[in-house]
This record gives sequence, C-alpha cells and structure tokens, in this order.
Amino acid sequence: MKKILYFVISLGLLSSCDMDLGQQPISDPATETYFQTLDDFNQGLNAVYSSARGYPDRLMNLSETRSDNLYAVSDGGVRDWEGINSFHQNIVANPYIVEAWQANFTGIFRANNYLEQLASKGESVILDEVVRRRMEGQARFFRAFYYFDLIRYFGKVPLIDRVVDAPEAKTIPRSPVSEVYNLIIDDLNKAIDYLPAPSEYAAAERGRVNKYSAKMLLGLVYMTRSGPDLGIAGAGLNTNEWAEAVKQFNDIIASNAFEFLPSYASIFDYANENNEEVIFNIEYATGSNPAVGSTFPWVLVPDTWFRSLGFGAQGGLTIRPVSMELMDKYEADDLRRSFSIQEGYKDGDNVETRPFVKKFVDISRVPTTSRTDWPINYIVFRYTDLLMLKAECVLNGAPGSRETDVDAVINQVRARAGVGSTPLTNVTKAQLLEERRREFIGEGVRWFDLIRSGTVENTMKAWIEAEDGGGQMREFKKEYVLYPIPQSEMNTTPGLYDQNDGY
Repeated sequence: MKKILYFVISLGLLSSCDMDLGQQPISDPATETYFQTLDDFNQGLNAVYSSARGYPDRLMNLSETRSDNLYAVSDGGVRDWEGINSFHQNIVANPYIVEAWQANFTGIFRANNYLEQLASKGESVILDEVVRRRMEGQARFFRAFYYFDLIRYFGKVPLIDRVVDAPEAKTIPRSPVSEVYNLIIDDLNKAIDYLPAPSEYAAAERGRVNKYSAKMLLGLVYMTRSGPDLGIAGAGLNTNEWAEAVKQFNDIIASNAFEFLPSYASIFDYANENNEEVIFNIEYATGSNPAVGSTFPWVLVPDTWFRSLGFGAQGGLTIRPVSMELMDKYEADDLRRSFSIQEGYKDGDNVETRPFVKKFVDISRVPTTSRTDWPINYIVFRYTDLLMLKAECVLNGAPGSRETDVDAVINQVRARAGVGSTPLTNVTKAQLLEERRREFIGEGVRWFDLIRSGTVENTMKAWIEAEDGGGQMREFKKEYVLYPIPQSEMNTTPGLYDQNDGY
C-alpha cells in the first residue's frame, strides 16, 4: 500500500492543496467521466487518503505547540508557531490554521465525490460487493476523521455531506457541532460494519484503515463529546458517553489483533512499522519524485542540531523547547525522556542547553536530499493510547475496575518506561493525565487531553505564570481552546460566518 497511497492520478486529485469552500469542487466536471474501472476507484480512494498527509505536522503545530509541553516563543525573527504557542489574537491568516481548514475540507470534498461516484457507478464497475463495501467504509472513515479534526480545532464548521458546486458552497453556513457529530458517528458506524479486521487485508493492503481503526476513532469521538462544553461551542458537549466509548475499546481489546509492546523504542522503530501497537497509522513512501515521504520527524527539531551532526543546514527551523515544567515531571531514569527528548548539543562554538523533541528522528535514516522525505509512518492510534483512554473513561464513571483497568494499566506503562518499581494504587485523573503527558510527548495529544478533561484553563494559566519568565506569552482565555476561522474563509462570503470569540 505504501507504494500506491500517494500516487498522483491524472485528474490532479492529489495536487489541490489550496482548496477552500470558495473553489470549484474536485468532482466537477472531470470525475464524471473518470470513474470507469476498478483501478479508477482504487486511485480515487487513494486520493481520499492523501488529504491526511499533513495531519502529523498539524498535530505538532496546532496541538503540541499550543499545549504546556512546549515553550515555543520565538528567540529570533518571527516564526509562524509563535502566535500559536503564545496565544496571539491576530492569527486569522496563520498558515498552520489555514492548512488545517483547507486540507480537511479538501479531504471531505474528495470523500463526498468518491461516495457519490461509488453509489452511482460502483455496482456496475466493482462486481464484488465485499470490495465495494470496503471502499465505502474507508471513504466514510476519512470523512469522519477530517470532520472530527475540524471541530476539535474550530468548533462549528459547514456541514457538507454531498458534492456541491462553488456557488452553493459559498452559501452554506457553519453548523452546530452536535449536527456534525451526527454525521461523524453515522459514518463511523457504517465504516465499522463495512471494514474488515486487519488480518483480512492482503499483505499489500495492511496499511489501510480497518474495523478497529473506526472503533478507536468512534471511542475517542464519544469521549470528546463527553467533555465539558466550556461555553465556547467547541467539541465538548457534556454527553456523558464514557460507557459508549468503553464498548468500542473493549471490542478492540477482545479482538486480540493488537498488543502492548514491551519496549517503548520499538513502537517507533523505522524497521518495525505496522507493529502490534499500531491500530491506525498514516503511511508514507520515500524516494519518489515528487517526494511523498513524511515531514513530521523534522518539525520540532532545530536545524542546527542536524548541522551539529554533520548533515548540513536545511530549512532554517529554530528550536521549540520542551517546557522545563514538563522536564521536571520526568523521573531521571524514565526511558521515555531519553528516547523522546534531546537535552543539549553543541553547534560549532554555540552551545544549546534547551531540550527539544527528537522522538521520531533516526539519525541513521536522515534523508540525504531533502529533510522533508522521511521513511517513517505516523501512528495516529496505538494500543497504549487505547488502554489509557479506557482508564480515563473508567475514572469518569464508565463500567470497569479501578484496580485492573486503571491502576494495572498505568503501572504497566510505567514499568515499560523503567519507573514502575513501586506500583501505584488508586490512580487519580490528574495522575493519569500526567502519565499520558509523559507517554505521548511529541504525539500531539496533550492539548486535546486538557480540553477533554476540562482542566485546560486552569492548567494553562498556571503554566504560563510558572514558565513564561520573559513575559512573552499572552494571558490565556478559554476562548483560545478554538482557533479562529481563517480570514480567507471569512472573506469568501462576508457575513456568512461569525468569527470565533477571542479573535
């Protein structure tokens, strides 16, 4: 699958990085005559997948950098991430925010078009009903995936579940988050019905989403809806669906399709992709022209570190330091700290003492021609995440055992990290959140954990006061849980959207 996932097809379905709601949809008119063979449908489905290519970088830029994991204020020049990290109000044109909106809607438009083409032509072209259902399940999964990403960042967004032309797109207002959730949940339930278990895919197709990828996402959707609404029209709706999430997680556990690996480093080993921890990942292939490898390993790593190791300077990225408050939360012998974080280096006569995330970098695999063509997949959902999310549900009142579903899981995670010599008992929500913070450093989950738990406002205010000795960060307000609607979208049809509060 890695060989075909980002194959550029003649329609140009993979080249439209700039799609917004004011542009002509990709379905019009060329695709009306394109979907004629099984290969056409396979390549069209690859186009739906391809919109996820930038998802890991987005997590680094909009989630990891926004959280208390990084103190990423600029130390020279103006960096796009500074306004994200420091809670600036004037970020309506920030390229990271624009990318999140446009890339997700591009994926949604591709999924809508694909589903319509599959409904109208699929039965006559794809004779095997099982194959058709698998294709539909994958497209529905990704439409749900892209919409879930949007509501977590922006709250209310336009709800578009069919192919529309440009004039109509410019008339569609933002829908309440609850309505978007209805589409997400419906798509995921259908995906669960239509998708196979991982073992049912041929070896070349193992990277495709499966039944348990959809269950994992659905469980997280239920958890996110269950979080507090915070009064901002965001992704939390106070629905108390923790038990519904646990049902999904228990199905995955009972499948025995995944395992908790005994080695933390082996989860991210370049030679161990699609290992037993991986429930869903985004796949990349290197060596193509144009390059379609991954870029996320490089995002949080300063360019001067690569230069200090003899690779030469490329890109000019500066350091986004790990916050010292987080560094103090790691025990000295925690294997996750040494694996995930580089603590200082020397570049010529310059000595850098601030730590940074290097979790996804294998020095033996640094691309020689472009720092943006790494040969490593991004793990979106892994089994450890599932176990810890289930523990969170139990602590929020879902059926389960504090002793076996919470304490035992946290002690298992800590033992793998080399810090579990004294088992914990009666683990609290706060302890669970801190353990998740150490476990998933650099994976972009901390910001969403804080929002879902309802602790984001108090945590960020206290963190800024303690960490920001230079006074470069703005005061945190709960409105900053959401990002602003990009100004380019506001300008498409003036008055159609109201801007999110705080911007």
